[in-house]
Amino acid sequence: MNPPPPDLAARVADLEAYVRNTAPTALQSPGPGHNAWMMTSTALVLFMTLPGLALFYGGLVRRKNILSVMAQCLGCAGLVTILWWLCGYSLAFAKGSPIVGGFNFALLHGVTSLPNGDYAPWVSQNVYAMYQLMFAIITPALIVGAIAERMKYSAIMAFIAIWMFVVYFPLAHMIWGADGFMNGVANAGAGIKAIDFAGGTVVHMSSGWSALILCLILGKRTGFGKRAFLPHSVVLTMVGTGMLWVGWYGFNAGSAVAADGIAATAFTATTLATAVGAAVWPALEWLTRGKPTVLGFCSGAVAGLVVITPASGFVTPTGAVAIGLLAGVVPFVACTKLKAYFGYDDALDTFGVHGVGGTLGALVTGFFATPEANPNLSANLSGIVGHTLWLEQLKAMGLTLGLSIVATTLIGYGLKATLGLRPSVEDEEMGLDDAEHGEAGYHPEEAAGHGALLEEERAPVAAELANAP
Repeated sequence: MNPPPPDLAARVADLEAYVRNTAPTALQSPGPGHNAWMMTSTALVLFMTLPGLALFYGGLVRRKNILSVMAQCLGCAGLVTILWWLCGYSLAFAKGSPIVGGFNFALLHGVTSLPNGDYAPWVSQNVYAMYQLMFAIITPALIVGAIAERMKYSAIMAFIAIWMFVVYFPLAHMIWGADGFMNGVANAGAGIKAIDFAGGTVVHMSSGWSALILCLILGKRTGFGKRAFLPHSVVLTMVGTGMLWVGWYGFNAGSAVAADGIAATAFTATTLATAVGAAVWPALEWLTRGKPTVLGFCSGAVAGLVVITPASGFVTPTGAVAIGLLAGVVPFVACTKLKAYFGYDDALDTFGVHGVGGTLGALVTGFFATPEANPNLSANLSGIVGHTLWLEQLKAMGLTLGLSIVATTLIGYGLKATLGLRPSVEDEEMGLDDAEHGEAGYHPEEAAGHGALLEEERAPVAAELANAP
């Protein structure tokens, strides 16, 4: 016998719950507005990788390697999606142990259009799963920047496949899983009561520190320190930066998992911190080098986006401006001074921006987070917010660092001994576009108005062109 339909009072109460983004009492259905925002945010986060990050990184490498970087970003999208469907989503977001989830959602079993109340009362779980997939895609894609131009495609894909299981899935569960070990906001029994709104530890610290270790294992590019490795197209990098900035609204504001006031807080904080970072970095270039560069504007914007990420839904506008100032200074020093001092070949500054920036963001979140910006901080953390939260952040940072560094070291050396990491010197000099993918990003002969000619066709055409009026 079917239960009686809810009365008017229950219907009105659920309507109020929908507006406030709280759990309904009678209605078991996704909310159209919240669902629409999350589907939009999902597309925005994918837009960050494809084509945003691909263009950002693609412009920074030499022209003979642009397609290799794009192939690596595309490869991440395909490989990680398969792993996510297989069991990745389940390991990250199904209930299990405090360290890693179980297999309840393997093959996305039971992941339907009905909400999962552990994460969002009004958003379809299948939409939430796809949203989190986009985070899982971009995280290993960030690592590509540190090892650009000198790692075999097969080795990169093998590394990412193992790294996702050993590093990303456990970290995502510990920080964001309903029973996660470091989920201080939602898990009253968390061993470390840390907070991370949108991925300072899970995404940026894990990828940035792993990128540093992998580039050290891999070694420097052939000729590094003896010749210039200049970006072949800052124009592409600037276009990619704009796409990253736009997409990041889905990354940060979407992490509210609702179209509500907390999403608005994250949206505002993201805008302010990014703009300040984009102003401060080139200003420092101006002071120290005499000229502000477009690459400096781009780097500052991305640094602002990275550092505000873990704090975006927890801070006031003034807090966001302060974080933006730090984001413009600290990663600038890491990229221009720290790298030169130690001499490591972090090709596209993944560590300097994401590793250092993500670490900075995780720490300052502990100082700037306030219930004024996010009332959820008063639930399980009222006793430590504004007092000792930064100590919990330090603990989470230490665990993230330890896991990322140890796992990357073991995976990197394991693959180096078995599959091999680097192409031959000849292939590296030729360029990975041709050596690894058999194609080129640019064809000068097409730019001249005609395609490549067969050997027997060249002489007659050359004579014809020479005799042309």
